[in-house]
This record gives sequence, structure tokens and C-alpha cells, in this order.
Amino acid sequence: MTTVVRVPEELSARVPAEQRGPGRERDDVRLLVSRGTRVAHHTFRELPLLLRAGDLLVVNTSPTLAAAVDGRIGTAPVVVHFSTRGDDGRWAVEPREPDGRGTTRARAGTRAGTEVTLAGGVRLVLEEPVSGGGERLWWARVEGGPVPELLRGHGRPIRYSYTTRDQPLSAYQTLFALPSPDGAGSAEMPSAGRPFTARVVAELVRRGVGFARITLHTGVASAEAHEPPYPEWFSVPEASARLINAVAAGEGRVVAVGTTAVRAVESAAGADGVVRAAEGWTDLVVTPERGARVVDGLLTGLHEPEASHLLMLRAVAGRAAVDRAYEEALRGLYLWHEFGDVHLLLREETPH
Repeated sequence: MTTVVRVPEELSARVPAEQRGPGRERDDVRLLVSRGTRVAHHTFRELPLLLRAGDLLVVNTSPTLAAAVDGRIGTAPVVVHFSTRGDDGRWAVEPREPDGRGTTRARAGTRAGTEVTLAGGVRLVLEEPVSGGGERLWWARVEGGPVPELLRGHGRPIRYSYTTRDQPLSAYQTLFALPSPDGAGSAEMPSAGRPFTARVVAELVRRGVGFARITLHTGVASAEAHEPPYPEWFSVPEASARLINAVAAGEGRVVAVGTTAVRAVESAAGADGVVRAAEGWTDLVVTPERGARVVDGLLTGLHEPEASHLLMLRAVAGRAAVDRAYEEALRGLYLWHEFGDVHLLLREETPH
């Protein structure tokens, strides 16, 4: 059972906040705050007032890639979404069909051995589905040139049908994004970090809130079927692990900026709740049954409900809190998706 069956079309954020009126900036979004089942309405610029000295924000430094590239299968036009680079050099890709409106729709009938011709003489050969349960994502052998170069020269950000127009790649980069030496990154923006501006970060630091960096390269979401996430590459550096453990052992709260940060931190945590430096592939799905061992709070966007995200939110804050917040977000006409408003979930604190 999901919290929201369908988000009304008019609540989709169609353009970034800074394009919704003169003088607007990225931090001009609303902030719904949940403390247990208590809900309050704020603006994102008030975030420094809502956290405390000693709290720690865990942020994802993965850069967003220009991961959509036009191609052809035979004479049929396709758009290939590059999702994840495997250790063997192959890429997980999703071939999609142009929908005639500048975006794409799911493509049926893709088979092993299919060849895709791309710009610059690059060719893909689809070898096998990434998951045994579906044929949306394929492991593809790449011939004719390196993928990072292809994306830089011919790619554009992945765009979904609820948006109004194409945006430059800069619109999909967060303040925390750092280039990867190997050209790796996220197929889709770690969007919870998008509303942060230099002034908000400066005010948080002034008030004693810390930051810890992690990296998790997000793959292509399942826009239609809402499949659970498949393995993604992550890194939790030693310095960040030490910071997180110190805050967790004290009075501060560890607040993840985005579900990607939750997945990375919880993947690096042992059963004892201690975070250790780690990197590699994680297939962890954080559920209420497993629980959140480290994270005390989560700053996340409002997205079409999908099982894995809702389970993670419930693991952090509880089902009642998530249900109440989503009801309030709909009632309050909050904007959904990567350019929309944001939601801060904090565990309800019991008096000492």
C-alpha cells in the first residue's frame, strides 16, 4: 500500500525554482518539516533555524551526467539513458522511444544482441538484462569510443515528461557536486541537495551545523514501473565516517541529504551502528524491518511514491509520520519531483 496513489499533474514542478519568477533562486522552495506526526510549513532558507549546533548534514558529491543520447536501432530512433558503469567496462543502459514532445517513453521488444548506433561512431551491443526480472535496463558492450567523451559531446540531462523544456546540465548539478576522475557520476541528479545555495550553507556553518561528504552514483529511475533500486557504486571516506560516528555518539543528529546519502551511510554501517570507511557496490534497500542504524533525519524531495523510497522514509521516521506528511503536502499544494519542494523528516524526540 502506498501513501499517495497519484500526484495531481498540476503539482509537478515543471521548471527549476529560479525560473519561476524574477529574482528567484534555488533556495526559493518550500520546506515541509515532520517531527513524528507533527507537521510544520517553512521555506528552505529557514533550514539553519530548524537544525541545531552539533547536527551533521551528509551530502552526496556525485555529479550529474548528461546521460541521455540520441541513437538508432536499425532505422528506428531511440534515446539511450546511460545508467551505471560496471566494473567490467560495460554500461547499464535503458533504450527508450522519443515521444514526440522532447521526452521519452518506455520501449518494448528490446532483445539480447540488439545493436544501437550513436553519434561519433559509438556503437552499443545489448548483451543481457541487468535484472533477471525485467528487460528495461541492459548491460551493453560499448564500441568506438569512451562513454564519458560521448556524453560530454553528445549527451543531455535525462528529462521526464512532467517538465516543460530541456535544461542545461548546470541546472541538474548540486552545490556539492565534485567531478570524478574517471568521468563517473549520477544518471539522475541527487536532487535533495539542489536547493542548497552558498548563503544557506554559510548560515548553517555559522550556526554550528557540520557537513560530511559521501558519494553515491545514482542510476536511472524506473519512471513507469517504480522498480526497487539495483546496485549502485558508493564511497564513504574515512574522514566522513569519523565525523558521523562522533555526532552519533554525542547529542547531535545525523541528517542525510537525500535517499542516496541514506543508502551510502547505512551501507557502510555495521550491525553495531558504527560507520566504517567503505566503497564499492551496494544493493541495500533500507526498510522498516531493517531499520535506519545511523541516520536520525532525512531531507528529501517529494516524488511519485515508489516502494523503495517510501520504505526508506518509514525506516527513518515511521509510517504514521510519512502518511501524515504526504497528506499535508497534497493539501498544501507542495510541488513534486526534482525541481520541486523538499521535506525534512526528523525522528520524534522523547523528553529525557
